[in-house]
Amino acid sequence: MPQHPPALLVLEDGSVWPGLGFGACVDATGEIVFNTSMTGYQEILTDPSYHGQLVTFTSVHIGNTGVNDLDDESGLVHAAALVVRDLSPVTSSWRASGDLPAWLSDHGVPGMTGVETRALVRHIREAGAMRAALSTADPDPQRLLALARATRDMSGLDLAREVSCAAPYEWTEAADWWRPGSASTPSTGVHHVVAYDFGIKRNILRLLAARGCRITVVPADTPAATVLALEPDGVFLSNGPGDPAAVTYAVENVRALLGRVPIFGICLGHQILALALGATTYKLKFGHRGGNQPVRAPGGGMVEISAHNHGFAVDPKTLPGNVEVTLTNLNDGCCEGLAARSHRAFAVQYHPESSPGPHDSDRHFDTFIDLMQQEQAHAQA
Repeated sequence: MPQHPPALLVLEDGSVWPGLGFGACVDATGEIVFNTSMTGYQEILTDPSYHGQLVTFTSVHIGNTGVNDLDDESGLVHAAALVVRDLSPVTSSWRASGDLPAWLSDHGVPGMTGVETRALVRHIREAGAMRAALSTADPDPQRLLALARATRDMSGLDLAREVSCAAPYEWTEAADWWRPGSASTPSTGVHHVVAYDFGIKRNILRLLAARGCRITVVPADTPAATVLALEPDGVFLSNGPGDPAAVTYAVENVRALLGRVPIFGICLGHQILALALGATTYKLKFGHRGGNQPVRAPGGGMVEISAHNHGFAVDPKTLPGNVEVTLTNLNDGCCEGLAARSHRAFAVQYHPESSPGPHDSDRHFDTFIDLMQQEQAHAQA
């Protein structure tokens, strides 16, 4: 059993949370948030939407399934740090190719174990998500408090540019990549989708490819005219980190695309679409992050168990009259889906590609395919 050095987490309000370090021996700063998922820590840590955030889990035991090369949602660990109650001393999974501490160390990301995470989560719920600093190298409380108070505030922060791809690329890998002994199903290219990369997750691309989409991924600041020149059948707006109101260039580009091509957005893409339609967004006190969030249409109907990761939300009172709220969160009434049918555009705030239901939310991808098929049929008529 490796020896863990002392480590310390300090929040900007001055609260101090001691523990033991693992992973990289470095400092980390950012916004402290919590996730209520019981599984999927590798997917969460590699999700670009967690860029600039220190992540803690309400689930006590983390690390027992190790890590592997297939479950990454991007090529990097985007979370600034990991905070857990109990780091598993054993890796036990037939899919594992390594253990969590070594993997974090390889990516230059620190972790803390032995932290009273139940108390930490209660503190975040009561005081709100805030800036924090963590060190597994020099756990001096006054130094870390100064670092926490000097770090960037998430409000007004455009992080999409920091996680987006540098140049366009094609994506062909489909969603059955994980099946033992089988190859990825190649995309048949029935529909050409241009996907804006504000911090896109790989499984979103896989699910689109599995539905017969030929996908061109473009940087976050790609002009609308450039997208239209690619002759897409549909445009996808991805998830991503930061304050949606700060991504002004994306809002302007989406506004220019409205009514020109079917549009589907997820998470940050949902917020950018809402802003392009004339709505406003606001910062939640501590956000929604977890794989067990119930959502439902405002008038009732089926409840979807959904996966969330958002610290901002759309204010439904500011949506124009021709835009409807299609889904709300049953915990706090937050807007979780919208549709602008006259523009052939819709979006969901949560992550249907994460499949916590496991298939409760698959229909949203099918709706996007239907919109593109209807557009093609209309063009051929």
